[in-house]
Amino acid sequence: MPEALPMKIRCVWEHNGGDSLLFADDYIGAFTRGASREQALEKMPAEVRSYIRWMGGPVPEAFDCEIVQEKRSELTVSDADSDVIFDSEREALDPAAYGALKALALKSAHDLYALYQAIPDKDKSCLPGRETFYGPVPRTAREMYEHTKNVNAYYFGEIGVRADNEGTIAQCRERGFMALESQPGFLKNPVYPGSYDEEWSLRKVLRRFVWHDRIHAKAMYRMAVKTFGPDVAPNVFWFDI
Repeated sequence: MPEALPMKIRCVWEHNGGDSLLFADDYIGAFTRGASREQALEKMPAEVRSYIRWMGGPVPEAFDCEIVQEKRSELTVSDADSDVIFDSEREALDPAAYGALKALALKSAHDLYALYQAIPDKDKSCLPGRETFYGPVPRTAREMYEHTKNVNAYYFGEIGVRADNEGTIAQCRERGFMALESQPGFLKNPVYPGSYDEEWSLRKVLRRFVWHDRIHAKAMYRMAVKTFGPDVAPNVFWFDI
């Protein structure tokens, strides 16, 4: 019986010098970081495996990564500062594609909230303090959760949608989608000139929600394991750590 061909992972590579962010174009929100492109590429198969498990799909035996887009950045890529817009994020959406991406963004929000709720002491952390380009890194579950939730108004605002950060992360995200859907022509996916000369589209907002959730859910889960032990918080995102 012939061997199965490896699954192709189409990657967008954003980098500043050696520091690299690698995004899986077809697995919305999946990403890796590394001090080099090669280091980020090496991590990508494990990231996509955990992502597919999170989605409940069958995991291929092998993967083959391909760079389909490159963005040289002046940002602090090592701290996951990013402003790339994928070529694919300039394309219009049909109702089915939008519905699937919206469901993914809401699943991500619900799962992050479930992880947060499971942590017994939301203000306790064994992590040391650290500074990045945006200030102190969130250390506790509460800080990580609030930081992740509070991009809601910002992300929607970059595509001209008035939103807020009230309620749970899923509630404010759901209201943002309702406001978006009241706007005629939103599925045309126009590209907006946003803050700091960054380009935004609805497809990019959908991807950024899941990506940002994954960054801080992974940090929250790792913190919980180190602070409270391996069996306290559920690994709802199937992170391979």
